[in-house]
Amino acid sequence: MRGAVGVGNWPLLNDKQIHGNKIAVGDAPMESYKEFSGCDAIITNRLGIALGVYVADCCAVYIVDPKTPAIGLVHSGRKGTELGVVANTIEQMIKRFGSNPAELIVQLSPCIRPPHYETDFAAEIVRQCRALGVKEIHDPGVCTACDLDRYYSYRAEKGKTGRMLALLGLNPAIAD
Repeated sequence: MRGAVGVGNWPLLNDKQIHGNKIAVGDAPMESYKEFSGCDAIITNRLGIALGVYVADCCAVYIVDPKTPAIGLVHSGRKGTELGVVANTIEQMIKRFGSNPAELIVQLSPCIRPPHYETDFAAEIVRQCRALGVKEIHDPGVCTACDLDRYYSYRAEKGKTGRMLALLGLNPAIAD
């Protein structure tokens, strides 16, 4: 599946999500696969590494700094959003890579939304990004529970469902 999007032979870093706000940094030489336990986001400025998070109602938040370059990929549901996992990720990108929030591009994935869920955590993710100075935020407004033929929804399918894998990487072929 990773080969279909051009990252099939790249090392894959993913997180073993706990619905928290801890961030892993992929900055050391990598083997073909590494799982970070106890975190919900991964950041890197290394080329040719794929970051991955699994979601099935939570939001995968893609953060790209095209200037540095650096990237972050976040798993953010209700609890992680309340704990500020996306804000923590952006703050770590500023601290570690010198990212400027005004130059970041943030993309939200489909996630569960009202009326299928009582909290609109996607709107809170957008609010937190704006509060940090992020200007370019893309939210498709798509609800996972509204289209079970296309998306997995843990809540709508009562826990008997799969997971979607969000992937993000910095392509060395197009880096300056």
